[in-house]
Amino acid sequence: MLALVTGGTGFIGSHLVEQLSQRGYSVRCLVRKTSNLQWLQHLNPEFRYGDLFDNDVVKNALDGVDIVFHSAGVTKAKRKEEYYHGNQFATKNFLAQVTKHHPNLKKFVHISSQAAVGPSFSEQPIDETVPFHPITTYGKSKMEAERECFNFFSHLPLTIVRPPTVFGERDTDVYNFFKTVKAGIIPMIGFNRKAISIIHAADLVNGVIGAGESEKTTGQTYFLTSSNTITWESFGKMAAKALEKRTVNIRIPEFLVYGIFGVGEILSRFSSKPSIINWEKARDATQQFWTCSSEKAKQDFGFRELFPLEERVRQTIAWYKQQGWL
Repeated sequence: MLALVTGGTGFIGSHLVEQLSQRGYSVRCLVRKTSNLQWLQHLNPEFRYGDLFDNDVVKNALDGVDIVFHSAGVTKAKRKEEYYHGNQFATKNFLAQVTKHHPNLKKFVHISSQAAVGPSFSEQPIDETVPFHPITTYGKSKMEAERECFNFFSHLPLTIVRPPTVFGERDTDVYNFFKTVKAGIIPMIGFNRKAISIIHAADLVNGVIGAGESEKTTGQTYFLTSSNTITWESFGKMAAKALEKRTVNIRIPEFLVYGIFGVGEILSRFSSKPSIINWEKARDATQQFWTCSSEKAKQDFGFRELFPLEERVRQTIAWYKQQGWL
């Protein structure tokens, strides 16, 4: 089986390439010439250089492919238009090229996000029947990318998967939370209980590949998350245990979060790179519930976590230590 992976140099994409290679797939990656290949070099996948708007490169990359995993996307941007360009319109063009040049593809798996749907309304996890209600530009652009996928359901064997927060080796976002815990602080936003769903990257890509290999998943959408709904406090305690650190909980009022992130957004305007600290991230961070359910994935193709969440936290922190990050 030859798999084409977009976004393979990214955090989730590199885990996907790694696990596909371990399972005996031949892997081809569509990457930009400027991409950092550090997480892929030891895996020796094929490379095709270009982007999703270069139709000749896309056609060449699709040659002989059995399955496509579309992991590429924009998670940080300085302008709103960049989110739609990299998420919605890139996906639309890619799907059109796949339909044109490879109509007999066995499966196309689109990796979306819970952000495309939006936060949950209570601690009760949302499922795939809940309508779209994204709260950020990133979420709205991922929603529109999913809608582009819907338009191709009658043309391609297509499956959509939606992870919540993802952590693991090579991640640089939740990593900042671990750094704070190492400093002896578990940061907690607001004064109410905030429940989240979260998944380790290896467990996520196990589900992504499972969705790609199952015939039952065609034309379907799935949330992929760990079994237990937790809080940032309980997640912080898992990290503190792995780090062997004593910690204190520090609650940050929501208005202060907006203030800090707002300043971060202003400062980012003087930088050439987009910042994770911005007003919309404050909206994300102050929501009380970000929970979702993987019951449909469990029933349809047997999705499950390979290891418990606490073990995954220990594994991730051990990797950060080994790399000198913590």
